[in-house]
Amino acid sequence: MRGYKLFSGSANPEFTSKVGAYLNTTVGEADLKRFSDGEISVQITESVRGRDVFIVQPTCAPANDNLMELLIMVDALKRSSASFITAVIPYFGYARQDRKAAPRVPISAKLVADMLETAGVNRVITIDLHAAQIQGFFNIPVDNLFGSILFVNYIKSKNLANPIIASPDIGGVARARSYAEKLDLDLVIVDKKREKANVSEVMNIIGDVKGKDVILVDDMVDTAGTLVKAAEVLKKKGATSVMACCTHGVLSGPAYERLDNGSALDELVVSDTIPLKREHEKITVLTASKMIGEAVRRIYNNESVNEIFNF
Repeated sequence: MRGYKLFSGSANPEFTSKVGAYLNTTVGEADLKRFSDGEISVQITESVRGRDVFIVQPTCAPANDNLMELLIMVDALKRSSASFITAVIPYFGYARQDRKAAPRVPISAKLVADMLETAGVNRVITIDLHAAQIQGFFNIPVDNLFGSILFVNYIKSKNLANPIIASPDIGGVARARSYAEKLDLDLVIVDKKREKANVSEVMNIIGDVKGKDVILVDDMVDTAGTLVKAAEVLKKKGATSVMACCTHGVLSGPAYERLDNGSALDELVVSDTIPLKREHEKITVLTASKMIGEAVRRIYNNESVNEIFNF
């Protein structure tokens, strides 16, 4: 076999180290610098000729810098004669702009897909795309792993007295139904009206949550407005407890403040696809590194990636 190498951008090197530990391999050496005006400089400081290369780089905040760094690293590896380049993007940024929902707006997710392919990416591994159809924006293989692989066993370990799954909005029903089927639980839906980006107003609960331990499931938590308001309404409707499982802990803007200020949300469970700005007593972090590491191993060995969904 050609052999493979694992590289890391600067967005989440700790996560890459965990992936390397799972694979029993070291992280490749790359010199990442900034010019005085902020331009990114990359030099791969070891040979990658003829190798399969996996670059781990979530495009979390600062999203533009991390995305550009990924593109430049890919170009450096391509020009260093790497045989096959896989971009491991645990959190795929710009995924919320996945369609033309209003006049004169971009489809940024498609633009990012084109940029990655143009740079020289041959395959993408990610977790819980905000919209599954983004896979179709690429003309290369995309492995979209499910966050539920991490969270289902954690939910079982909580031994909740009367659990029920909840979707925080209509758009997340398919994801919530997947959890409900795997855990053999009922499902309720939070119906909300979104006034503008990052601002939401919870309107109603579709289903009965009285005396229930509610588990909200979503692909990401950004400003935490939806989750906090949903938890408040669920508690008012009689829920005993409210826990949220969100794959990507973006947690921007007033997110931590909302969790601090007497939030009705009892626990927020996230993965380590994005490094947390700070620890919080209500936040539990599960590692996705083993799932990503297994995907890397299977792809390199030409084994079925589908088996990971039973991982």
